[in-house]
Amino acid sequence: MRVDLDPEVVGGRDFYAALNAVVVPRPIAWVSSRSAGGVLNLAPHSFFTVSCVRPPMVQFTSVGRKDSLNSVEATGEFVVNFAAEALFEKVNATGTNFPPEISEFEAVGLTTEPSRTISVPRVAESPVAIECTLHTTLELGDSTVVIGRVRHLAIASTVMDGNHPDIHKLRPLARLGKDEWSTLGEVRTISRIRYTDWPGHYSANSSGGLGGSEERGH
Repeated sequence: MRVDLDPEVVGGRDFYAALNAVVVPRPIAWVSSRSAGGVLNLAPHSFFTVSCVRPPMVQFTSVGRKDSLNSVEATGEFVVNFAAEALFEKVNATGTNFPPEISEFEAVGLTTEPSRTISVPRVAESPVAIECTLHTTLELGDSTVVIGRVRHLAIASTVMDGNHPDIHKLRPLARLGKDEWSTLGEVRTISRIRYTDWPGHYSANSSGGLGGSEERGH
């Protein structure tokens, strides 16, 4: 037995809450930006992902017209700062609906750090900064998808294991439903199975038959 929810019947806010509770966990884009008037803005956005590999791009979604969206559209730059577990209260506090003329950096007590490729600063306390220039925006209903071209990736040496970021040192935060957040928890490792290694896989080449091509996953 299932509970059936029709978005046309349930209502916008209630359906949104249910959808948010099952599309989990969601990584957090802690976006720093600067308004046209020069005010620094910092806000968490939990609709966030990588959108392209070559060239590297990331995206976050502004539900409604938020200060982050206005600033990015005005200046064409933003930084996605890593939302780490140690910064839990600070990340949450920057989600407060401060007036546009108030900088969350100052209100919450965070330190700015100059970016390398853009004018918008990073959060100095965050272990990772993804510096971006605006590639495009896409309006979808009441939301706007912001896609940024990654210009630089700065990672603190303290969270590195050799030349690779260590998830146990990064300690990411993630959003769930309601007012719920999650931390790293158990990390499980498993290799992707190639089709040629799948039990029962039949290769025409191995039996002298017609040759075939190997399909690859993504």
